[in-house]
Amino acid sequence: MAGCRSWLLCLTVCAVSFFEANAEIKVTIPVGKLFTYELLREYFQNDFEPLSKLYAGRLYDDPMIFKCNQQSFPDLPEWLRFTQRHPYDNGFLYGTPTAPGKTIIEIFAINKRSYEAARHILVIKATAERILPYEAEFFIKLREIEKVLPSSVQDEIKHDLQKLWDTEELEIVNITNALDRGGRVPLPLAGHFEGVYVKVASEQYFSDCLLRVLTAEHEKQCTAGAKVKVPGECNFCSIPSNCITWCKTELFDLTKQATATPAPPVGSGILEDGGDFNPPESPPSRDFFPDYIVTVIVPLILAIILCLLLAYVMFGRREGVLKRNARTNQIQLYHHHTIHGNTDELRNMAGQRSSASPLSTLPMFNSRTLERAPLRGDSPSIPLILAQHDPYSDTLPRK
Repeated sequence: MAGCRSWLLCLTVCAVSFFEANAEIKVTIPVGKLFTYELLREYFQNDFEPLSKLYAGRLYDDPMIFKCNQQSFPDLPEWLRFTQRHPYDNGFLYGTPTAPGKTIIEIFAINKRSYEAARHILVIKATAERILPYEAEFFIKLREIEKVLPSSVQDEIKHDLQKLWDTEELEIVNITNALDRGGRVPLPLAGHFEGVYVKVASEQYFSDCLLRVLTAEHEKQCTAGAKVKVPGECNFCSIPSNCITWCKTELFDLTKQATATPAPPVGSGILEDGGDFNPPESPPSRDFFPDYIVTVIVPLILAIILCLLLAYVMFGRREGVLKRNARTNQIQLYHHHTIHGNTDELRNMAGQRSSASPLSTLPMFNSRTLERAPLRGDSPSIPLILAQHDPYSDTLPRK
């Protein structure tokens, strides 16, 4: 009996966990009003470790990352954004619906410790509502988007803006990160923030403090880059981090905006009867011979000229061996042929170790009779070595 109760308790806990993980969260929001939904890590932690909390009493604080997308779509709808700074921080879905309708959002939580995943469904129903006629947008420099989205911080900002607008009927319409508006990424140092834009709306017309933004003196100060002087009665900044930047304040009067031009009337889609079809006449004939000369003949003539010039440089300017030898000094040419002859003689002797001494090592000798020639004194005009069978030996000067 006790075993059956234990199994029944386990099945109950599993069923409750399963239905909790897949339950739909339904939210209704009017069109034109700010929607924020905080993804609490503690809420998703119960989906990952439900039994350990009941039996062992252990509470985990696991890092999580959230992935959100519209059902059957890879991304969120255009009006909805998601932010999460760190896996140990909660995530936020925020935005302002622009048209009535139902949007289904899939939320996936991934546990970075156990790599488990949980899936929740968020159903957002946007209902039609009258748009407030007067809007004002403020820039808060010392804030970041995830620090402004909690409801407590929104109430603080709203309370200061109510005093500035001099009305209690004020609604926050939209909150936008400055990076989404073309702002620069701040340095990762203390005191540097991304900044946020906060837009509010009301039924009441702008107060005198807000109308100072439209004066020429205010625009002149902002253009010159000087610090804007705010009167004491218009300074309602109770928390320094919630103070607004006056030069980036904009007012919108929706009652004076021009109406959109009406769309053109839509016809039946059938062309009217205009008679028989008259095809256009053939274009006049054109002479393509000048184009042919420019595109074919001229490049061909240039190519032939270049080929002839290259052939003249390669073959017409060569002096030849005979012409080169005729211009060379005879003694220099004789020594050149002697070196070649001695080289061939030494190569032939390499295979015959018992051969006689080479003729080139002997004193002056006759190349025809192989007899030693008598020395007649040193003369720079007579070479030291006479090669065998040298055709230029008869051209040497003799004493």
